Parts: sequence; structure tokens; C-alpha cells
Amino acid sequence: MSRYASMFERLASRGEGAFGGFLMLGDPDFETSAALLDALVEGGSDMVEVGIPFSDPVADGPVIQAAAVRALAAGATPARCFALLAAFRARHPEVPVGILTYANLVVARGRDAFYAAAAQAGVDSVLVADVPVAEAGPFLAAAADRGVDPVLIAAPNTPEATLERIGRAGRGYTYCVARAGVTGADTEVRFDSALLGRLRALRAAPPVLGFGISRPEHVRQALDAGAAGAISGSAIVALGADLDAVRAFAATMKAATR
Repeated sequence: MSRYASMFERLASRGEGAFGGFLMLGDPDFETSAALLDALVEGGSDMVEVGIPFSDPVADGPVIQAAAVRALAAGATPARCFALLAAFRARHPEVPVGILTYANLVVARGRDAFYAAAAQAGVDSVLVADVPVAEAGPFLAAAADRGVDPVLIAAPNTPEATLERIGRAGRGYTYCVARAGVTGADTEVRFDSALLGRLRALRAAPPVLGFGISRPEHVRQALDAGAAGAISGSAIVALGADLDAVRAFAATMKAATR
């Protein structure tokens, strides 16, 4: 059983949803980045999603873009990111870890080499944000060859035929966007129970809501709408290198899943 499946099963037995925290690797430096990942887990994050710094992150809003710029300025590279994740995996053997990245980074390294490096580092999933499912075949094949779950994105306006492909091809969890546009911490987000119900009916990987999740009530609303969990990114990245603040934020958001 995968780490994601084990996590969802364990949480369901306790009547809880999953909370996931996102961080940009290497921001503001690699030592602090490693400590921030630990703080997320210490605060109660059930799963962790990470970004590999990229110069043109088209799905990310200003907060996460700025984090990528800082990380690149500090010398971040995919190789250093994989090394950081391998060390995290050694410290936290059971926590699911997913990478959110872009096609350029995967193709530049070579699809097979990228997924091999991810698997070797103990990564559970890879979401390539700018590759639609219609173009995802080579990425899905490379992921399958290395035992890495391909996470796919679904939105309220995703056509039914595309949702069916997502349901067949996605693994680990299904990333459902809770707002239009790019990432960011919002006061209002959209929780589309119809989308979540369609994914359930298709037996897609468990739906987890992201984009705009910044408050405990967002987590609760996501779960009430039928999501298996929620992921917060910009609100965490905006806390900077304050380990106590990151730990406390994760604890508050996790509490809303119970």
C-alpha cells in the first residue's frame, strides 16, 4: 500500500481529513528549508508538497514566485532539492511527499532521469502543473516505470471526458483547485461539491483541495464539501523562516480536519 493510501485509510478510521503543507525547497536556504519541512510535520501536517524552484512558474502567484526567486538566488538546483528530500525521507519515513513542478524541469533533466531521482529520494508523487492530461502520456509512463504516483489537476470547469481520463490515470490524490487563476492565500475560495462527487463516482484518486486554502474554516469547508483533504501553500510560504509560526499554523489547520 502506498504512503498516500495508508494515510487516507488511517485518517478515515479516525474520522479525519488530510492536511498538507507546501514549501518551496531551498527558500531562503537549504538548511532553513529542511527545518521548515520538519516544522510542518511537527505541527501535524499529514502530507507534504514541495516546489522545485523554477524561473517561470506559471501556476504560482506572487508569494510562491518570490520564494522560487529567493531559492534560485541561494543556489537551488534540482539535484540539491532531491538530496534535501532524501534526508527528509530518512527523518520521516511515513509522511507522503509530493513534488509540484513544471515540464521544463522534468524534460531538461530527462523524464526517466527525473522520475528516477524522485523515486531514489523517496518521493511519492509528482504533479507537473503545466502538462494537461491529454499530453501527459510520456510523463505517466515515466512515473509508472519508477513507481511514482502521477498527481493530476481537476477544476470545476474541467470537461467530463477529461475528468474521466484524470480518474483513470491519476494516482496518490487528485489535486482540485479551489479558485480560478494562480496560487494565493484568499479570504474566499470555492468548494465545488459537484466536482468532488464526480471524481468520487469515477473512482479517481482521493480529491484534495488547494489554491487559496489559508484559514482553518477553508479546511473545514473543503472536507464538508466532500474532499479528502486540503493543501495550503502561499499562507505558509508567507510566514518565511519563522519555524514556530509554521509549526503553529500547521497545528491550527490540522485541528480543523478533526
